[in-house]
Amino acid sequence: MSTPYPFTAVVGQDDLRLALLLNAVSSKVGGVLVRGEKGTAKSTAVRALSALMPQVAVVPGCRFSCDPARPDPGCPDGPHEPGAGAHRPARMVELPVGASEDRLVGALDIERALAEGVKAFEPGLLADAHRGILYVDEVNLLHDHLVDLLLDAAAMGASYVEREGVSVRHAARFLLVGTMNPEEGELRPQLLDRFGLTVEVAASREPDQRMEVVRRRLAHEDDPAGFAARWADEEAAVRQRIVAARELLPSVRLGDAALRQIAATCSAFEVDGMRADIVMARTATALAAWAGRTDVLAEDVRQAALLALPHRRRRSPFDAPGLDEDKLDETLEEFGDDDPDTDPDGPGGGGGQPPADGPEGGDTGTAPEAGPGEESGDSGGPGGSGGSGGPGGPGEPQPAGAGSGERSPVGAAEPFRTKVLSVPGIGEGAAGRRSRARTEHGRTTGARRPNGALTKLHLAATVRAAAPHQRARGRSGPGLVVRRDDLRQATREGREANLVLFVVDASGSMAARQRMGAVKGAVLSLLLDAYQRRDKVGLVTFRGSAADVALPPTSSVDAAAVRLESLPTGGRTPLAAGLLKAHDVLRVERLRDPARRPLVVVVTDGRATGGPEPVALAGRAARLFAAEGVASVVVDCESGPVRLGLAGRLAGDLGGTAVTLDELRADSIAGLVRDVQGTSRRAA
Repeated sequence: MSTPYPFTAVVGQDDLRLALLLNAVSSKVGGVLVRGEKGTAKSTAVRALSALMPQVAVVPGCRFSCDPARPDPGCPDGPHEPGAGAHRPARMVELPVGASEDRLVGALDIERALAEGVKAFEPGLLADAHRGILYVDEVNLLHDHLVDLLLDAAAMGASYVEREGVSVRHAARFLLVGTMNPEEGELRPQLLDRFGLTVEVAASREPDQRMEVVRRRLAHEDDPAGFAARWADEEAAVRQRIVAARELLPSVRLGDAALRQIAATCSAFEVDGMRADIVMARTATALAAWAGRTDVLAEDVRQAALLALPHRRRRSPFDAPGLDEDKLDETLEEFGDDDPDTDPDGPGGGGGQPPADGPEGGDTGTAPEAGPGEESGDSGGPGGSGGSGGPGGPGEPQPAGAGSGERSPVGAAEPFRTKVLSVPGIGEGAAGRRSRARTEHGRTTGARRPNGALTKLHLAATVRAAAPHQRARGRSGPGLVVRRDDLRQATREGREANLVLFVVDASGSMAARQRMGAVKGAVLSLLLDAYQRRDKVGLVTFRGSAADVALPPTSSVDAAAVRLESLPTGGRTPLAAGLLKAHDVLRVERLRDPARRPLVVVVTDGRATGGPEPVALAGRAARLFAAEGVASVVVDCESGPVRLGLAGRLAGDLGGTAVTLDELRADSIAGLVRDVQGTSRRAA
């Protein structure tokens, strides 16, 4: 087994290390979500934390890691008598993105439960992680139903497995850590709120820090054991400090003054619900224990706010997490007083820095650090990206390119709520909220023989299959004799996520500022809908003489919104080039993700002016989509008293339907796009 990278050798990333250590001190803090660009040592720091966790005492032979001093009375391996137990290191369990529900919560052998009347339970990852760390890399890519199960277990401290009335419960208390790259998609706000703390990490731009990162990483790769030995003293010091902070934690006093500051801060930042107040209180208490104090100070409240509130401030999916520190300081000052909870000799205006001796418990003597394979530096980078929409901003004129008629980017109009655009038929793609699909979850629609392990029993179908054979099997009592061949798997219908590919006309005919603002507002509204329905999105634009893939298919709707905002306009209208480019994108994506069905949304006035025979070429390109049965919708952006109806003709060639910008808001759109096939027949 390879030697893990030492936690104390991580360069910089003070907030990340502090958040992890506070959760190690107090499991009630609620876990931590680490957001940041790739290559910033998110995973390295999390994996290194497990080596610092104190050993746990367990009941020998118990698969659920019961504490011998206080065994779980409902443990499936119990009952256990209190007494001495064995000690082992705290585990760090990784949950793969593609894990099944049974792998997470455990599996109950339905066949043995029915035929033998026994609870044969195989524990899952939640049981393995009990009293340890559960790490979910790329948590934003985890299926929603798994995230719900995971967070419910973290909140209740227990996991429940139910199969057709047979249930098993076991304790599941763990430090939950998730990491994610926002470029690959966001978590829903309600799921963000379930993580106690959130930390933004970014790469340092300081050459000295980057040099130290590379130096340490290479040293670890050349001699892992020797490198770890050089950091052994620092690791031991932090481990001892965690133990001391845990012992001190029950003695920490959260006075009324600190509690008033916590309540006032959450109120001032208008966070929803009361979870933020509770998390801040627990975090501030853990901070005091980590610093070796029994009183919570104003500096603890400030640092707790910086860790617990930024992700709860999001008001829309396109808002970057963040906190106005000036407003935070004003609130703390306004509601502070001379209560002993405030420390007149404390570090006034410490800027929310960690305690003086740092979370790693030892000073390496090097320059400010940035983490192996990662960098510290500004966390404000992600929050400041993409919003300006290009040089000069949306209101500044920009010189046109020679003969291109290019105009500066136009800001989007206010987004609105759209009706559901769905793909006809029944798919089998990733779980989501858009189109009908056969899924693991949803309403039961039938039964079939299981392929592999049985996961969702269809009880009535199983009984019907077994009933005719009872006399031949020698049944003599009231029980039903069930064999493997009798078992039936329930088939269920739910909703899937789709690939929504936007094909946006950015030519001169669309470039009137008010008109383009409305078009961008409509696309932004559809992007918001795609975010809520867990779709992948892509963006193809066409203008001048060619088409470009402005954004390859991705789960990051935020990235699509940024590209849309900075989209320039002008030039001729190469409609055929845009459609052919979109067709190529779908072809490649079909190889990567064949189960995900596409929905093409073409935003144009239908004009085609680029290249030879532009109208005929556009028609031939559109008919490629119709021939392959690709669901499509044309958002007709034509305006003015005289309308040519070109978008409608394009929709007919695509085998889809056309709706105007106004109809995008109207109830009538539901009937128009819910059955694209029926619409295509009417258009034909």
